[in-house]
Amino acid sequence: MDVKIAFLNGELDEEVYMNQPQGFIMPGNKKKVCKLIKSLYGLKQVDLTREFLSSSFSMKDMGEADVIMGIRIKHESNVITISQSYYIEKVLKKFNYFDCTLVSTPMNTSEKLMPNNGQDASQLKYTSIPGTQHWQAIQRVLKYLKKTMDYILTYIGYPLVLEGYTDASWISNTENNSSTSVWVFLLSGGAISWASKKQTCITSSIMKSEFMALAAAS
Repeated sequence: MDVKIAFLNGELDEEVYMNQPQGFIMPGNKKKVCKLIKSLYGLKQVDLTREFLSSSFSMKDMGEADVIMGIRIKHESNVITISQSYYIEKVLKKFNYFDCTLVSTPMNTSEKLMPNNGQDASQLKYTSIPGTQHWQAIQRVLKYLKKTMDYILTYIGYPLVLEGYTDASWISNTENNSSTSVWVFLLSGGAISWASKKQTCITSSIMKSEFMALAAAS
């Protein structure tokens, strides 16, 4: 049985104090310290556990994280940035597409799509026999990824403020009377949660659809 982040969820048996973490020092309270409520990597208890495990298993300290799950992480002063440039570069090189031309959208805006009214079984056949249009769509996505591979999310230490923004489009499709809710939440200037979903109720005005989006986001 594997318990995710079990160490971080453990209760401390003694009082432990630490300096304020780099990048999150409270303005005006720089001389204050933090009291730990939960366990944290870097405690002396971790060193004792590592020493115990090293006596039986081969272990290697790889230092500060640089890439996790294909996401590149950079620490610069009081700023943390994350991007998928590392993973995108691997994918482009794997398919010999690193020097492709660039496009601004993942799909050609001139393409006309039909509503998906077919059965699931009729759609599954394309998973084993993709056509030319499917490959062209994939190529388009790769070109879009190449153009946007340097896009990053930036998180600034302070002020540690949570911001939320919502919006709604009211009946943009005459064949479907449902409005669309969209929202994004930012923490320290960087996005941490976002969504775009069809509303489950049909509203009679743009104001009502805006309230629906606000309720869904909250």
